[in-house]
Amino acid sequence: MADPAPADPPPAGAPLSLCAREPHVPAERLVAEMVPPPRFDAVRFETYVPDPTQPSQSEAVRVLSGFAAGLGGASASGGGRRRWFARKPAAATGPRGVYLDGGYGVGKTHLLASLWHATPAAAEHKAFGTFVELTNLVGALGFQQTVRTLSDHRLLCIDEFELDDPGDTVLVSSLLGRLVDAGVALAATSNTLPGKLGEGRFAAADFLREIQGLSARFRPLRIDGEDYRHRGLPEAPPPYADAEVTRVAYRTAGASLDDFPSLLGHLSKVHPSRYGALCDGIGAVCLTGVQAVPDQATALRLVVLADRLYDREVPILASGLPFDQLFGEEMLNGGYRKKYFRAISRLTALAREAKVLAEA
Repeated sequence: MADPAPADPPPAGAPLSLCAREPHVPAERLVAEMVPPPRFDAVRFETYVPDPTQPSQSEAVRVLSGFAAGLGGASASGGGRRRWFARKPAAATGPRGVYLDGGYGVGKTHLLASLWHATPAAAEHKAFGTFVELTNLVGALGFQQTVRTLSDHRLLCIDEFELDDPGDTVLVSSLLGRLVDAGVALAATSNTLPGKLGEGRFAAADFLREIQGLSARFRPLRIDGEDYRHRGLPEAPPPYADAEVTRVAYRTAGASLDDFPSLLGHLSKVHPSRYGALCDGIGAVCLTGVQAVPDQATALRLVVLADRLYDREVPILASGLPFDQLFGEEMLNGGYRKKYFRAISRLTALAREAKVLAEA
């Protein structure tokens, strides 16, 4: 377990502070936490509600259910090549994974987590994590040890596969190649950008091109939904006054209270692989003085924190700028724009969930 260690324990009744935490995360925890996050712990194929006007959503459920059913039998290390689909041995040159491609809010993570839950294997023989968490695991264990650790798994699910860092893309592609050779089934998701849905399967084409020799191992599965262009950025709830944010922090059990610029500075001193541990025991995050993120490095760290808070369903109450103004136009039009749009969407959802704290 991580060991967040504030310099001094807060007095009784005072809120916690993320800035006072410096968690240390052993590699074993990184491996043990490769399961669907709390937000998706209870999801199943049966709880996914397809849009009746989008047949690709029902088709995705059907295909993924069959994919999961075909993953029974011997484990990767014990059985060599396995049967991927019921009653049919998988051809060595056929697809050995599925890639879910679609816009924001169509339920890709719900479906990916449902696949993990439906796969007939013990939790220790299937893994679920984001692309960032997988690269962090390689950083903590080393490449060869990561290969050994995951090679006896039946399934590896990678949420938010990212193609914006060539080095990380090559690293993960190499890792996946080794795991596929060991018989591990793969599933991945990625987002279609706002304004790009009219270009068809462009994200899938990018994915298959970037993973090069692995492209024949994946079956692209398009999941259509409401065109993000017609929704634009999600409207953020109006920010609160500093005094209100502070008041809520003091009366809410497990709440943290931090100045936003100070928190951004603290994140630069904590490795992103520890951001999940940074949130341990936090029931709500209260932030004062939210302002536009000053640079790309800071913005990318904030994206990781937003993902960890969203995974853990931690509401955020804030003063200052609304979350849809965090990232400037240059960032939203640049190479990391997918991450920033996702962060805005998730932070906004957490801000909406925090409204009940202010109204209590």
